[in-house]
Amino acid sequence: MTYHIYGIGNALVDKEFEVDDAFFEKAGIEKGLMTLIDEEKLHQLLDTLISEYGLKKRASGGSAANTVIGATYFGADTYYSCNVADDEPGEFYLNDIQTAGVRTNLAWERDQGVTGRCLVMVTPDAERTMNTFLGITADLNDKHINEEAIAQSQYVYIEGYLVTGDESRAAAVKVRELARKHGVKVAFTCSDPAMAQYFRDGLLEVIGDGVDMLFCNEQEAQLLSDTNTLDDAIEALKAQSHSFAITCGSRGAITWDGEQLHQIKPNSVTAVDTNGAGDMFAGAFMYALTHGHGHAAAGRLASAASAQVVSQFGPRLEPCQHAPLKDAHLN
Repeated sequence: MTYHIYGIGNALVDKEFEVDDAFFEKAGIEKGLMTLIDEEKLHQLLDTLISEYGLKKRASGGSAANTVIGATYFGADTYYSCNVADDEPGEFYLNDIQTAGVRTNLAWERDQGVTGRCLVMVTPDAERTMNTFLGITADLNDKHINEEAIAQSQYVYIEGYLVTGDESRAAAVKVRELARKHGVKVAFTCSDPAMAQYFRDGLLEVIGDGVDMLFCNEQEAQLLSDTNTLDDAIEALKAQSHSFAITCGSRGAITWDGEQLHQIKPNSVTAVDTNGAGDMFAGAFMYALTHGHGHAAAGRLASAASAQVVSQFGPRLEPCQHAPLKDAHLN
């Protein structure tokens, strides 16, 4: 085995801003969700945000990318399939993800187009709202998949955001099928409540006859399973995944290891920015799973890591912050 985790997802350059609720009302933006926008809207919003609030942070992003980079910083060997253009943001993305230690299909010669951008707007209550222009990442397809790397992996990790486009959804299904072909386990994340609300059929298509590990929050779990309570969602998800983890915000998380439920205690922190919390939870959890730890230990590490993420600005921790978390919660 060469890789602990093979991820596939959107490649987006995240631009983060601190805004107030009044901005959403003025701009007609639905708070708390990810909304797809076109390039004209991207530039319009970007100009407004920079002039009124100023850019807080820029980073290589995308849900699965954040998870894979987090797992890498904990010590996992990883590979990430994605698509960026031959432009400055694409070059920034490539440099950033390679600096993090992630192997990738990206090369210095990339297709012409526009690299995807995600405008992340964080309000004083720490909630994140995203407006996303997919750009060339919407063209993610079979040619970006590395079957040899999949065959040499312990898990594939598939991002739910891929279900918004026909080509990217087909690529996600292809990765699941190749994983099954080579006896590799499949992990899947819903990514955002909007995916489960508006693209539920696409999520179910990627999940197929079931995955080995499913990540979602409480709202996503109920939307995906078409249930009205968390308890009902838990029972329904047992038919869709051999194991799963459901994050419940300040109440911690619940995981199912295929035999029993584990209640994961929350870590009390003052939230500054919730962007990336679920991604970090999954990255820490996947690192622990692929390094011989059970759900209880994986949940403890994931809960602590995601709590630390929300206590600072940005979707990821600094590289030096990972080892102390491992020492405190796995050793």
